[in-house]
Parts: sequence; structure tokens; C-alpha cells
Amino acid sequence: LALLRDFIEENWASMDVVGEAIAKYLDGGHAGEIETSTILPDFRRRFTRLAPVLGGRFSAPAFNTDRLLNRFIDYPRALKKLVRARKYDVYHIVDHSYAQLVHDLPADRTVVTCHDIDTFRSLLEPEREPRPAWFRAMTRRTLEGLKKAAVVVCDSEATRRAILDFHLIDESRLRVVYLCVDPAFSPKPVPSAEIDAAKMVEAMRDSTPMLLHVGTNIARKRIDVLLQMFAAVRRSIPSARLVKIGGALTTEQEELARSLDLGDSLQVLPIIRDRPILSAIYRRADLVLFPSDAEGFGLPVAEALACGATVLASDLAVLREVGGSAVVYRPVADIPAWTQAALELLENRRLEDDSFQSRRALGLT
Repeated sequence: LALLRDFIEENWASMDVVGEAIAKYLDGGHAGEIETSTILPDFRRRFTRLAPVLGGRFSAPAFNTDRLLNRFIDYPRALKKLVRARKYDVYHIVDHSYAQLVHDLPADRTVVTCHDIDTFRSLLEPEREPRPAWFRAMTRRTLEGLKKAAVVVCDSEATRRAILDFHLIDESRLRVVYLCVDPAFSPKPVPSAEIDAAKMVEAMRDSTPMLLHVGTNIARKRIDVLLQMFAAVRRSIPSARLVKIGGALTTEQEELARSLDLGDSLQVLPIIRDRPILSAIYRRADLVLFPSDAEGFGLPVAEALACGATVLASDLAVLREVGGSAVVYRPVADIPAWTQAALELLENRRLEDDSFQSRRALGLT
């Protein structure tokens, strides 16, 4: 099996986690007599090398251009050599946004894991996501690659249903295989990780409620809702703190935080790849928030539950599929409803009442 991973330089932490989990599972012998090799060509930097000379404002366009060149030219070129060598029986593409690679592989022996259909939104619902012609052409090639794969693995029933609703792939070629949670995510403290976590979140006082969000800052994560709801919580609990893990806020999000006068009550951290430390931060949180308006799975929800955390999430079918009755749900972007629920859950957590204990027990199972 050739396991085709995302470029590390793209910094898609969730896709890195999935790729590592699949490789770890297969290398552990759980899948029988399967010899697995991770395939990941070197990322070639062309325009990003020029960005410092051209000026900081060119950094993002330069990197995105390099991303496209690596995805659509360099990676396929490397795969053609592998295919000619006839070393592998099966190819597994970890991330559906790399499905354009199917065009350069034996499609009848290629598996693609599809995490959501957002990648293809500009084609499926152009009114919701208008894009220029060149972007749609690129997306169309990726979608056509996905359609050619022998098997498409969905990591939730919600994603499988979305694929069927848009008539993208025949049901006979779809499978649902849930993502796993790394064993590092556990309610059991690890002393060294606890110390490091305390330093990262500024060793907040035990009496200070800590709210947590783990995820990127892309639009569907609804960081705007997160910040507005947190500001409302602070009106009742001025000492509350929000830790946001997943990289720097966008300019628009920073402006919103300033307008809400969040100041030092908001702490923004980069992606944390050390899982024992991230697990320790989940354990320190009084409440984990997940306000997305769309998801393919929602891995942070599963990770938080595995650590014994209390989770408040958007009322999406996929998140109910992942969190079940261990999670409290509220309508997407209903800030008053989210605020009221957050305050109630924080009080439940403070008292460690029966509802808190029962949700925690459900999450750990």
C-alpha cells in the first residue's frame, strides 16, 4: 500500500493526524499482511523564495502559487515514477483535496478518503461560493479524480449522505470509516505535559474559567460567533478566559476581537502538534467550544470528549454523529442560545453536578 499524504508545509494539522493514524494502524499489524509506505515528495519552493525580496504582502500569494504547482505538477510527476516501478498494489490518498492525483494512478486500485464536500462547493453550489473560472477548472479536475477512484472512504455518515445527495459517486463505491482518537487523548494526566500546558496557557488561576477552541480560522469555523459569544459570557463572568488554538487570527477576526474589547482575556496559540500537551490543555478547559457551521467529522470534539472535557457544539448532523448525547448542542450562530448554554455548563462544571458527571462518563465511553 502506498499512503499518499499531504505536504507538511501546507500545515493542515487534521490531515497530518489522519495520515499518521492510518500509517500507525497499518504498521502496528492490525490490518494483516499489508506493507505500507508513506509517499510524500519534497515541497518545491519557487515563488516563496522571492517573497522576502518582493515584500511581505506577496507572501500569501507566493505560497498559494507554490501549493498549486506542487499539487498539480510536482506530486503527479513523482507518482508517475512510482507507478512505472510497479511496486504498489493499492494507493490510498489521505485527503480528498488531493484527488487530482487519481488521474496519474491506476484508478481501479486507488482509494480516497473524503472528509467533506467543501472543496467542491464552488462547483456544487456556485451561488454559495462564487469562484473565478481558473479555480473552478482546478476544482473540477480534483472532483473528476475523486469520481474515478475505486473506493471513496467517508469519515462520517453525513459526508457519505452529502456525496449521494449531489450524485457524485455511486453508493456501491462508498464506505464509512470513522476517524480514530490518538491514545494520547485521555483523562489521565501526564505530569510533564501538564507542566508544559500550564506554561502555554499562562498558568491561569484555578478560579478562572477557561474556555477553549481548537481548530483553524477558516470561515466555516465561525470564529466570529466564538468571539461574540465569549464577549457575552464575560459580561456575566468577567474573569473568563478564551484560549484559541490553531494559528493567528485573520485581520478581520482581530478587528472583531478589538471591537469586543477582549484584550488579555483572549489568548491565541499556534497549532499544537504535541498531543500529550494538547490533551493536557483539553483537560484544563472548563468548556470546549465548537461553533462551526459545517464539518466533515469534527475531530477536536472527539479528542475533547476522550480527555473528559465538556463540549458545546453547533447542532449539525455530523457533530451529533460524533458527539452523541455527551455533547450539548445549540443552533449555528445563535449567540444568545450559545451564551446561555455556556453559562449553564460552566456552572455545572464548577459544581460537578449530576449532569456534568453523566456527560463526562458518556464522553469517555
